[in-house]
Amino acid sequence: MTEEGTPLRGRWIAMAALLVAGFMNLIDVTIVNVAIPSLQDALQASDSQIEWVVAAYILSFALFLLPAGRLGDVVGQRRMFVIGVTVFTIASALCGLAPGIGSLVAARVLQGLGGAMMTPQTLALVPALFPPRERGAAFALFGLSAGLASVAGPLLGGVLIGADIMGLDWRPIFLVNIPVGAVAVLGALRFVPKVPGDAALRLDLAGMALAGTGLMLLLFPLIEGRQLGWPVWVFAMMVAAIPTGAGFVAWQRRQARRGAPQLIPASLLANADYVTGSVLATLLFAGIPGFFLVFAIFLQLGYGLTPLESGITTLPFSLGVLGASVLSGRLGTRWPRERITAGAVLLVIGMTALRLMLPEAGGALSRAAFIVPLALSGLGLGTAVSPLFQTVLANVADRDTGAGSGALQSFQQVGGALGVAVMGQLFFGMLRGGGGYPDALTAALWFNAAAFVAVALLVWRLPEPRLVPGQGPGGKPEPTPAE
Repeated sequence: MTEEGTPLRGRWIAMAALLVAGFMNLIDVTIVNVAIPSLQDALQASDSQIEWVVAAYILSFALFLLPAGRLGDVVGQRRMFVIGVTVFTIASALCGLAPGIGSLVAARVLQGLGGAMMTPQTLALVPALFPPRERGAAFALFGLSAGLASVAGPLLGGVLIGADIMGLDWRPIFLVNIPVGAVAVLGALRFVPKVPGDAALRLDLAGMALAGTGLMLLLFPLIEGRQLGWPVWVFAMMVAAIPTGAGFVAWQRRQARRGAPQLIPASLLANADYVTGSVLATLLFAGIPGFFLVFAIFLQLGYGLTPLESGITTLPFSLGVLGASVLSGRLGTRWPRERITAGAVLLVIGMTALRLMLPEAGGALSRAAFIVPLALSGLGLGTAVSPLFQTVLANVADRDTGAGSGALQSFQQVGGALGVAVMGQLFFGMLRGGGGYPDALTAALWFNAAAFVAVALLVWRLPEPRLVPGQGPGGKPEPTPAE
């Protein structure tokens, strides 16, 4: 279809298939958070093993997101989308049928790979489906589905676990993806047009290996160190992550000099504003997945709430994100640094207020007391995300906007995995040291509050972006906030 061609028949049905797949991927993250205590109890998993259920998915998603986007350019976006949804669906079945914690973590890695394969293709396929005048409405639907997923996930997870369908306990939270994935695949094959790929494009496999090695050298000790008693080799692994990261940067520069493929363009790594912005994205999202992991354990194992009650308790956060995202869309590109600072400050206030609402040792839990702190935190995240992406990408050359956006999303996921590792370490370390659940949650919350303070301060090191109102860099639609 050309820019001025006749609109494609069935394009909205095709869009529905893309949205269903994206919704399935997004809702899976929030469902798992609610199910963590049930998983740990049913599979007799250690603290570090249960952290890997969350971190393994985030890490594999982050590592494969950039190469999967390029691979879609090589083999065609529709083919890559279908492969990704198929892999995600099969992995969901393996998660639901997992006999033990090891097989569940392995299936979660595969699930992350499938999610990374399909996610970049959803936005890339929009120009093939819609004429320019309809693309704004199509992109808006992605933001709406992301907001709905963040709200529906905790509730659906609680309902499925509470219903104990056929005695399957937590397993339906994964098995429900099978029919959804099948519908998405059939809809894509029937209504999404084939987009030819470019077989001449290549992947930076060595860059992928270096990035993956560096992240594992950092995250494995943080998650497993306490369980292993902090042997010397654990600290050696963390130290080794530094030269490995330096080696990755050197390799990207070497590839750039040779005109060879790069996982992250060397021009981005040499852009101090982009690097600073990537650090900010990493810090901002380091405080979110880890929080929901420890908060679910606090509510369910610490105070006996059911998964559904736990999901309802966290609902104000999701509603806050959704409301702030709508408002952020209306503000467009106005006052980006001020909005990032305001969002980070709201997150600090929300997390601090949450600590103050925790019961004393032996005291009763008041779920209503968490409504305002969680709503403030959700408003903060929804306020900060969109202008953060705008500000960082506004300082990137047009030729690097696509790669910069993809890499920024990868840094977002890396931040999530790092936060799970650190907050899990603080939370479980306090519990094993004899502290109560309120003490453990307080210890974990100090980390994300500190991360949000750093975001509020460091954002002023970035220059003020100059963008066309209502657009992102290069005239592209603004990125949609995602929890």
